[in-house]
Amino acid sequence: MANIQQSQGPLPEGSTRILGRDAQRTNIAVAYAVAQAIKSTLGPRGMDKMLVDEMGDIVITNDGATILKEMNVEHPAAKMMVEIAKTQDEEVGDGTTTAVVIAGELFKKAAELIDQDVHSSIIIRGYKHAASEAIKVLDTISEPVTIKDTTKLEEIAQISMGSKAVSMGDVNKPLAKLVVEAVSKVADTHNGKITVDKDFIKIEKKQGGEVSGTSLINGVLVDKEIVHPGMPKKVENAKIALIDTALEIEKTETDARININSPEQMTAFLAQEEKMLREMVDKVAKSGASVLFCQKGIDDVAQHFLSKKGIMACRRVKKSDMEKLSRATGGRVVTTLDDLSASDLGKAGNVEERKISGEQMTFVENCKEPKAVTILIRGGTSHVVDEAERAFVDAIGAVSAAMIDGKYVYGGGSAEMELSLALKKKAMTIGGREQLAIEAFAEALEVIPRTLAESCGLDPIDTIVDLRSKHEKGGKSIGVDVNATKVADMKPLLVIEPMRVKRQALQSASEVCEMILRIDDIIASRGKPQMPQGGPGGMGMGDMD
Repeated sequence: MANIQQSQGPLPEGSTRILGRDAQRTNIAVAYAVAQAIKSTLGPRGMDKMLVDEMGDIVITNDGATILKEMNVEHPAAKMMVEIAKTQDEEVGDGTTTAVVIAGELFKKAAELIDQDVHSSIIIRGYKHAASEAIKVLDTISEPVTIKDTTKLEEIAQISMGSKAVSMGDVNKPLAKLVVEAVSKVADTHNGKITVDKDFIKIEKKQGGEVSGTSLINGVLVDKEIVHPGMPKKVENAKIALIDTALEIEKTETDARININSPEQMTAFLAQEEKMLREMVDKVAKSGASVLFCQKGIDDVAQHFLSKKGIMACRRVKKSDMEKLSRATGGRVVTTLDDLSASDLGKAGNVEERKISGEQMTFVENCKEPKAVTILIRGGTSHVVDEAERAFVDAIGAVSAAMIDGKYVYGGGSAEMELSLALKKKAMTIGGREQLAIEAFAEALEVIPRTLAESCGLDPIDTIVDLRSKHEKGGKSIGVDVNATKVADMKPLLVIEPMRVKRQALQSASEVCEMILRIDDIIASRGKPQMPQGGPGGMGMGDMD
C-alpha cells in the first residue's frame, strides 16, 4: 500500500501527500501505463485506437502524439509523457510512439532496480551516461544520405507512412514520391547546409475520392472562390498581384456627419466613391496583373471594374496563404496600391477555379520554381482524410530530418539492438551499481524489436534471442521484417529511418525518466486525488489535478 498522508502542518485541508519510494512507484506506474496504452500501435502491423471525446467526436488513429493528446490525461506524470510525444512531434514529426514506448520501458526497468535497493540518483546517473553513449554509437552506425538520393528518401517516407492504415499497399509508393518531391522543392541551401521550412508545404484536405487521388500542386491551393461571376475562371501565364490592403473606400474612424441636401449632391458623392474605386482598379491593371489576391475586402463596385478589365480576383485570403503565394510565384506582397509595379508581380503557369467536393477553390499551379507547394489529400471519409494528413505530416518530418542531418539508420529494431549491444559492452567497463542502470537502459531499448515481433505474430523471446546472437556476430542491420514475419537483414529491404528520429526519442525518453525519478514527494493540494497503487503493472490513470 502507498504511504499516503492526509494534510498536516502548513498544507491546506484535504491535501494529500505521498512520500519517498511510494511517490516514485506511483509516478512510474502512471508513466508505464501511458506507454502501455499506445505500445500496440508501433510499426506497420500496429493496431489503431478509437478515441471518443465528451462531444461524441471520434478519432481513429495509430499516431502516438494524437492518441496522447486526445486521451486527456490528468496525472502530472502522465502529462510529462504526453510532453515527450509533443516534443518528438514538433522537433522531428515522426517517432512519437517509439519515444513514449522507450520511456515506459525505462520506467519499468527503474522500478525493478528500486525494488533491488538501488538508489534513484544512481539510476539517474546511469541513464544519463547510457543516453549519452547511445547517441555517440548512433552516430557511428548511421549512413549518409543527400538531397539527391531520392530512392533512399522515398524509402524513408514509405517507412514513416507505412504504419498508417491509409497508406498501406499500392498507394504507399506514389504517396512517398509526393512527399519527397514536396520537401525537395521547399528545401533551401545556405553555406552548404540544408534547411526545410515545413510550413511552406500546405496540406489541404477534401473528403471524396480515394487516397490514391491525392496530388501535389506545384503552387498554392487557395480555399477561396472567384469574387465576381463575370471574371475569367481560368488564366494561363498569369501575372499575380498580392495586395495587403482593401479595395474599398475607407470609412473614417472618427464620428463624422455628411450633409446631403439635394439629389445632385448625392449623385456627386456616389460618383466620387466610384471614381476612387475605379482609380484603385486602374492601378492594379496598370501593373499588368491578370490575377489579384487580396488579403482584405474588395468592394462590389471594385469587383465590377476588375471583371471589366478581365482580372481574376479572390478576397480575404489568409495571411499564411499570402506568404505561400509569395514564395510559390516569386511575387511580393504590397501594402499600398501606389507601390504596385510590374516587378512586384508573381508568375504562375495556370490559375483556375475548380469545384472540389462541392466547394469552389482556386488553384495556382505550374509555378516555375515554387518554394511553397500544396498537397491535396483525398479520401472516402473524414476519418480517412484526417489519418492520411497525419501520415503526410509524419513523412514530411522524417524526410526533412534526413535531408537536414544527412544521416539515416536501419529500422525494424536493428538500430535499437545495436545500441543495446554496445551499451551492455560499455556497462562491463563501469564499476559499481551504475553498471546495473546502464544494463537496464540497454535492455529497455530491446522493447522496440520485441513489440514489432509481437505485432506481427512472432514469439518475442525467440526473436530477441535470435537478434542478440546475430548482432553479436556483426549483423548490424538485422531486424524484424514484419511483412515476412521473420528476422531479416534490413539493408537489402531498405527499411531505413532518419537518425534524428532515434536521437530525439532517446534524449526525450531519458530526460523525462531522469526528471520523474528525482521526485520523492507528491503534494496534491486540491481535494483527494485517486492515487494509483502498486508497481508498473498498475494502470494508475486516476485524477490528480
